Amino acid sequence: MIQLRFYTTLGCHLCEQLQALLLTLAADEVWLEKIEISEDDALVERYGMRIPVLEDERGEVLDRGFDAPRLAAWLSERGRLDEAAWEALQRQLAGEVEPREMTRAVMRGGRRYLG
Repeated sequence: MIQLRFYTTLGCHLCEQLQALLLTLAADEVWLEKIEISEDDALVERYGMRIPVLEDERGEVLDRGFDAPRLAAWLSERGRLDEAAWEALQRQLAGEVEPREMTRAVMRGGRRYLG
């Protein structure tokens, strides 16, 4: 299991985008310790313009991780990248496949669930 701190704030669409990418690209199950920065002035000062921010167990951070190549490289450096999922996402981004072909989504009751 991959355990990460996730600095975020309510209503952050980039944070939602990062979470979706992380679920797609991570080689293992992901556990996020979500930290709401708006409740702490020091965290707002530190991360406010940089969210979403991921922090690994060594304290190394990835800010603005919603960029797929940056997230893939960060995960790869830690041995946590699902290479097949990354290749599929790259094909999708290049327009070679339809989005539904690369996702690990499951339809249940008319709703789509990732994972």
